[in-house]
Amino acid sequence: MPASKKDYYEILGVPRNASQEEIKKAYRRLARKYHPDFNKDPEAQEKFKEINEAYQVLSDPEKRRLYDQYGHDAFVAQQGGNSYQDFGTPFGDLGEILEEMVRNFGFSDIFGRATRERRRTTRRPVKGEDIYYTVEISLEEAFSGTTVSIPLVREISCDVCGGEGYDPSKGSRICPTCGGSGFVAQRVAFINISQTCPTCGGEGVLREPCSKCGGKGTVSVREEIKVRIPPGVDNGSKVLVEGKGHAGMYGGPPGDLYILIKVRPHRVFERRGDHLYVDVNLKFSEAVLGTELEIPTLSGERVRVKVPAGVREGEVIRVEGHGMPRLRGSGRGDLMVRVHIDVPKLSLLDRLWGDGKRLKDLLQELDKLLPEPKRLVERET
Repeated sequence: MPASKKDYYEILGVPRNASQEEIKKAYRRLARKYHPDFNKDPEAQEKFKEINEAYQVLSDPEKRRLYDQYGHDAFVAQQGGNSYQDFGTPFGDLGEILEEMVRNFGFSDIFGRATRERRRTTRRPVKGEDIYYTVEISLEEAFSGTTVSIPLVREISCDVCGGEGYDPSKGSRICPTCGGSGFVAQRVAFINISQTCPTCGGEGVLREPCSKCGGKGTVSVREEIKVRIPPGVDNGSKVLVEGKGHAGMYGGPPGDLYILIKVRPHRVFERRGDHLYVDVNLKFSEAVLGTELEIPTLSGERVRVKVPAGVREGEVIRVEGHGMPRLRGSGRGDLMVRVHIDVPKLSLLDRLWGDGKRLKDLLQELDKLLPEPKRLVERET
């Protein structure tokens, strides 16, 4: 084929990673537009041939693989210039021998009979594509639950053609290419191989495209829906809204809407699963003598937490039932109060209050009363 030949994907107007269903859908739309029976423009016939050639390659997984790898050169023989689609006997004399064997033993046209018995393809319902939408909420909203508004642009079934893609008022006619069977046969060696008809897409009939959707069967709509986010959601949680995805094909159900949750970090609380961690600073004297603190919670109430005497740096005090609601199950996680001991610098105290020397003297007196600690901490073995 000439090197200047137009790219098959561009001809059908699909991306290179298009699915077989997308390729078929694009072909059917273009075939209806440029088929000589529908379009009397002299250029339409050439355009239709171009579309048909592109579909013959891209609808066949093996031909498409070769095309993706080698381009148009994949279908040009090394000698003689015969295209891949010619399907000549590839084995030379061996093909003639096999044909002779079939004639002698009476097995000719076995596959031909099977082809004639095939019926036109039927459309199977296909579920519509799902839609994914990410929302960002605060930790307070994740705690109590919230309602969010989701702006959607989605495909719904065309109200004129009912999702069929053709005008029901204009009827249909038998496909002239396949004669209504939905298949066309090609001969490879001595075997008749049947393929889906490229003109009607295997339906056996031709119909006038819907004036509203242009043959797609769907139309785009914008809508805003309100979705309730339940208490307890976390980063990565999904909220399912059934039936709010794109419309299905051939009578298939619509897809679903998935709301992906992202929770913003909080300035006070750190979430770990269903538990909430909060850091508090204690004076040295409070750590030694013990104290009682009032800690805020996400529910708005404040809880009193008793800090035992002699608490150590980094120690965690658990307050049961004041964490996050459990998304699956009942109850709530716990509030974990993590203790830090604030050791002041004497130079700072002296600058603020001019009394650093007195504090130092008191600490030195306290140091004499305290027992000597065991300097090296032994690990459990």
